[in-house]
Amino acid sequence: MSERGMRPAGTRAGQWSRSGRVGAAAKLMLGWVALLWLIEALDYATGHALDAYGITAREADGLSGIPLAPFLHFGFDHVASNSVPLLVLGFVTALSGIGRFLAVCAAIVLADGFAVWLISPPHSITAGASGLIFGLFGYLLVRGFVERSPLGIAVAVVIAAVWGTTFLAGALPTDSVVSWQAHLFGLLAGAAVALIARPRPEVAGL
Repeated sequence: MSERGMRPAGTRAGQWSRSGRVGAAAKLMLGWVALLWLIEALDYATGHALDAYGITAREADGLSGIPLAPFLHFGFDHVASNSVPLLVLGFVTALSGIGRFLAVCAAIVLADGFAVWLISPPHSITAGASGLIFGLFGYLLVRGFVERSPLGIAVAVVIAAVWGTTFLAGALPTDSVVSWQAHLFGLLAGAAVALIARPRPEVAGL
């Protein structure tokens, strides 16, 4: 038997090692954050022409901005403020599997984006990864409890202790420049995804 066809006893085909998951999650999120900086550099070079591709509230053309908005930012300070929480929360979420992580992100982006499009002030443009970040926070906060996972609960407690006050304050309408709509509905979308996607109990066959 060739070496490529061998695997350690007790493992299943397609099952990742813990180090494999860590490495994949780290590469994905480092690449993701680097992409945000690259896009912002391009936006800066074009005189911020990309800002117009965010979510324009209650305009039909603005719906196309829903999948684009999380990758666009209004300046380097904006992308810098989102980089660390996205890197950390994205990495922790991606440890459960890249496919699952991408599905969670897609659900949050679509639900949050549509809510932003629907209730933001008319003709306003919303962009930035913070809605997704709030969604990942809400997802991790709820996931451990609905899955009854001690590790997941520990993660929820830690992120709540580190960022809880900041995230809750960000979801309130206290700053007219910040899209509290994206923050609030991102948080709710993430929590909802954790509830909907929780593992179903297995039913024993007869």
